[in-house]
Amino acid sequence: MKKLLFTVCFALALSAISWQAHAQAIDGFDYKSAIGGRFGVANGITFKTFLKDQQAIDVILNFRSNNKYSTFKFVGLYEIHNPFDEVAGLQWYYGGGAGIGTYKNKVTDNSGAAFSIDGVLGLDYKIDGAPIDLSLDWKPEIRFAPDNTGVDFAGFGLSIRFAF
Repeated sequence: MKKLLFTVCFALALSAISWQAHAQAIDGFDYKSAIGGRFGVANGITFKTFLKDQQAIDVILNFRSNNKYSTFKFVGLYEIHNPFDEVAGLQWYYGGGAGIGTYKNKVTDNSGAAFSIDGVLGLDYKIDGAPIDLSLDWKPEIRFAPDNTGVDFAGFGLSIRFAF
């Protein structure tokens, strides 16, 4: 599974480099798209692209494991970005979306579908003069499966992306 994740990341990074010449700045924020890793409660691959003005889509393919469950999920988030005028390249953002995937219960060896509604609140910083974007965010979720336990507030993460 790690080899597959590495291969997918490598292929997407090569594609990102080839598209870099076509990137355009949006309202002074100097990248159009970014791809990289997300690290935190759930680890995975993240791809963010701006649609127009301050609106972005963030797609996350993540893996999460604890003593009870192991999950593999695809999460799509719609985000609204707002600049901090005092700091060039720094924005705060909020938004929401949904997740779908699979889970495995390590205790009972059951498995099935995983569904959630997700929110996001965070900071995004594009390093001036470098193709590096950093995001620190909080992504709470309402789980409907596997365990319908209500809201999970533990979704903090750091994303490190190649911006183009």
